Amino acid sequence: MQKTSVKYRTYVQILAEELVPAMGCTEPIAIAYGAAKARETLGRLPERVLVQVSGNIIKNAKSVVVPNTGGRKGIEAAAAAGIVAGKAGRELEVIAQMEERDRLDIDAFLREHPVQVEGLEGGLTFDVRVTLWAGEDQVKLRIANYHTNIVYLEKNGEVLHRLPVDGEEENGLADRSLLNVWDIYDFAETVDLADVQEVIGRQITYNMAISQEGLTGNYGANIGKVLRNTYGSEDVVIRAKAAAAAGSDARMGGCELPVVINSGSGNQGITASVPVIVFAEEWGASREKLTRALVLSNLVTIHQKSRIGRLSAYCGAVSAGAGAGAGIAYLDGGSYQDIIHTVVNALAVVSGIICDGAKASCAAKIAAAVDAGILGYHMYQEGQQFYGGDGILSKGVEATLENVGRLGKVGMSGTDREILKIMLKEKA
Repeated sequence: MQKTSVKYRTYVQILAEELVPAMGCTEPIAIAYGAAKARETLGRLPERVLVQVSGNIIKNAKSVVVPNTGGRKGIEAAAAAGIVAGKAGRELEVIAQMEERDRLDIDAFLREHPVQVEGLEGGLTFDVRVTLWAGEDQVKLRIANYHTNIVYLEKNGEVLHRLPVDGEEENGLADRSLLNVWDIYDFAETVDLADVQEVIGRQITYNMAISQEGLTGNYGANIGKVLRNTYGSEDVVIRAKAAAAAGSDARMGGCELPVVINSGSGNQGITASVPVIVFAEEWGASREKLTRALVLSNLVTIHQKSRIGRLSAYCGAVSAGAGAGAGIAYLDGGSYQDIIHTVVNALAVVSGIICDGAKASCAAKIAAAVDAGILGYHMYQEGQQFYGGDGILSKGVEATLENVGRLGKVGMSGTDREILKIMLKEKA
């Protein structure tokens, strides 16, 4: 791909926009970010707090530990952390720098000023609204469509910031419609490493660090350690699955280490990167080869997710597992044909996994998705594949990705509503 082309520049920009650091599950962290920005605008601690969120935000914030809150879970903890100690300028690392005193202040704030939470009916999939009151002062803030996209900010009736909201469109980001698997492969083969080494290098460092923490600490259901202890660590496939799952174990369990995310998700960022890194270490791949493999894996994941949407009843680990499979195939010298058949085969196996929110079981779903990605590659190596017309598959990788996007965005919208009803019933 020519470095001067529009696609080349767009692909570099997409990686820069998507592969950003975040500490904690990104939906509660988006709430913390919005609350921190609203409190900054208010200029003092509020006396009353209202957080209104769409159903998918409730789903992904309900059961996950918010870092630096002493093990607290949920929307109330995220909002309080952002208000009391958040640094809005750090965006998705908004509550990364906190001390024990801050945790005590969060506890005190929640005792004295309970956070009111309301669900938003209909409307956008990704919608966060924060209203703060202090005396005669009032601040209103809205985040829509992606985690740091503040589209509205008002203080005492004066509009300070407003961006148009055109349905689910992610205005202000690079054009994802320019993504396709052939061009992603070409870009990975030809990209000037200087243009991507910072974002990819940070992903390697951050995501392997939290993976190691998950393998040595005690988080969630410890899926990474269960895999390693049950099946041993001799087989690189088991190590890759365990390492990816362990990163999610730690992240869902409130680990205070950052993750480089993909498509707005730390779990997807871990899944798209850690298995590829483990295989690169096993095979002695050069840093250049690993970097190119991660460019491929990440962009294949983003390409899939751009059709599904950032939040859905379709588990994002499935997309990232297929992306990881593609990256592993590339590391092994796989051709474009190897890569596209790896992706299609993987999606044929695990596209039915639902997203029922961020929590400990995400790590097990990641292990299954990574396994499907690796299986998809080995199938094609053995001359085996699934064909167009088999279930949701169509002839050609792009046609299959279109089908999966339709399934995740449109077909599973009713599933999404039922999942939320079940989750809220259990909470009650």
